Amino acid sequence: MSVTSEIRVVARPHPRVVLELLKPVTWFPPMWAYMCGVVASGVAISDRWALFALGIVLAGPVVCGMSQAANDWCDRHVDAINEPHRPIPSGRMPGRWGLWIALAMSALALVIALPLGPWGLSATVVAVACAWAYSAEPIRLKKSGWWGPGIVGLCYEGLPWFTGAAVMTAGAPRWEIVLIAGLYALGAHGIMTLNDFKALAGDSQTGVRSLPVTLGPARAARLACWVMAVPQLAVIALLLTWGAPIHATIVTALLVAQFAAMVRLLRDPKGLAPWYNATGVMLYVLGMLTSAFALGGMA
Repeated sequence: MSVTSEIRVVARPHPRVVLELLKPVTWFPPMWAYMCGVVASGVAISDRWALFALGIVLAGPVVCGMSQAANDWCDRHVDAINEPHRPIPSGRMPGRWGLWIALAMSALALVIALPLGPWGLSATVVAVACAWAYSAEPIRLKKSGWWGPGIVGLCYEGLPWFTGAAVMTAGAPRWEIVLIAGLYALGAHGIMTLNDFKALAGDSQTGVRSLPVTLGPARAARLACWVMAVPQLAVIALLLTWGAPIHATIVTALLVAQFAAMVRLLRDPKGLAPWYNATGVMLYVLGMLTSAFALGGMA
């Protein structure tokens, strides 16, 4: 009687596929917002450069990367329709590796946040919880065209901005910083709505009630433009009230350029949404940094 030993080889994803899962292109917004918070605090980066660098890594590659892995795992059935070439539906990310990576990075985020103090750690806990609430059942805020973009806008723009200011000052940020960060987070709801256009087919088939699905592309695009523009008008008014006319003028010029891009977007919302996200959004985030410099000068 012979005994046959079976060696089971566990398939592992290639590091390049793992990097693709974490989507480095998405790391920029929260890293930029964290930097805006640092600038708004008025504290020189050189005074707390280690916390600045740690926060940048945490906001982008770790927390945002984790959220992308969690979203792709929870969206694997939708992505099989919308984007079957992605790592999980294509099979290049085998088994449950997508889930394991998301869980491991969730834990890693909390460990990395410890040196940032109670405010930085608390903000990281909120960010990780929001990432899972956005993607995972039974909450899955992504199903709502209102709550989904709202929570992403908060975590991409408002929360990192708040965290950057809190870490640099080792305390709660000034109310002016919280207000401006909140306005830009609100405006990011419109950016996220435009981002939903790329998943229109899969969302409509799988019950995700994004605004492009429920309102139609034309109405959703018009609403997104208003949601992006109105908070910036409020920012301009506040900067003027706070004695920062030069910064207010710069933000106004950037908003006027966005209006021109919006006019083109509304001619073909479905086709031009990716173009706007590559052009109009850059103008939006430049306004964020301008506002941050104004706040930093008020410190």
